[in-house]
Amino acid sequence: MALYSLKSNLQYATLKTLSLVSISVMSPQQTVQELFRTADCVCFDVDSTVIQDEGIDELAKFCGKGDEVKRLTAEAMGGNMTFQEALKKRLDIIRPNVGQIREFIEKFPVRLTPGITELVKELHERGVIVYLVSGGFRSLIEPVAERLNIPTINIFANRLKFYFNGEYAGFDENEPTSRSGGKGLVVRRLKELHGYQRLVIVGDGATDAEASPPADGFIGFGGNVVRDEVKKKAAW
Repeated sequence: MALYSLKSNLQYATLKTLSLVSISVMSPQQTVQELFRTADCVCFDVDSTVIQDEGIDELAKFCGKGDEVKRLTAEAMGGNMTFQEALKKRLDIIRPNVGQIREFIEKFPVRLTPGITELVKELHERGVIVYLVSGGFRSLIEPVAERLNIPTINIFANRLKFYFNGEYAGFDENEPTSRSGGKGLVVRRLKELHGYQRLVIVGDGATDAEASPPADGFIGFGGNVVRDEVKKKAAW
């Protein structure tokens, strides 16, 4: 499913709340599609969804640790280990310093997924609040948010830690997105804080699928990579 398909579904929206009777006769896919058409909040995963690449894999390649880290990413996204376990293992291999992060951002600009710019613009024009909720790194995601006109306060992602000399010191394990179930926690907090009634999460990974519920709907995005375990859990 392409992001253009998501946008075209928005264009046929009525924005009228359906009755419980009409919802009850919908298929699971139709229910999710209607939720997306009438959403008041959409949370996007970033790696392999909003952008075409897995940021941590690209950073690992840049630091000369690509193959080993890519294998761990596939295991994590497929749900074969806890997310925090996979994140720690990958970062312990890469151990990026501040200089490498800055150089990586300068030399490798983000590759947005075709259609995402138009889709986010359409959502914004409809008054839908858009968030980026990612198990990736905030320092790599902020340039993505800037290109999509998404406020940085609407980013929920992991923070890298460094020693005073710029060497890698770990990551903030208190960030909910650093662990399995963390995206669901972010979604729950957003709903409690802002009162969203029709929150939809869009993503390609196991951590996205497990966030619904509390998200009202989950859309599995396979435009960059299809993960079989995630596809099985996605009504659309």
